[in-house]
Amino acid sequence: MSVHERSSRDAWTVANAKARLSEVIERAQNEPQTITRNGRPSVVVVSVEEWNRKSARKGSLAAFLLGSPLAGSELAVGRVSDEPRDIGL
Repeated sequence: MSVHERSSRDAWTVANAKARLSEVIERAQNEPQTITRNGRPSVVVVSVEEWNRKSARKGSLAAFLLGSPLAGSELAVGRVSDEPRDIGL
């Protein structure tokens, strides 16, 4: 399969991403582009709009926790009251 026939789900190798950086950037405008190193996913290139949408703060941690589906579920969280173990130093 040539680079031109690449499925949008396939990843770019570092070498191909370097050689075709303009195309990686252009495709990242529509969907995230994965770049692999040594055959393993290493980084993902996304558009600025996608980055801003995913990384935007949406209130405080307290607001996030209160908005959880578990809020008001009466979930009981207990702690173990064991003593610390002795270790020799």
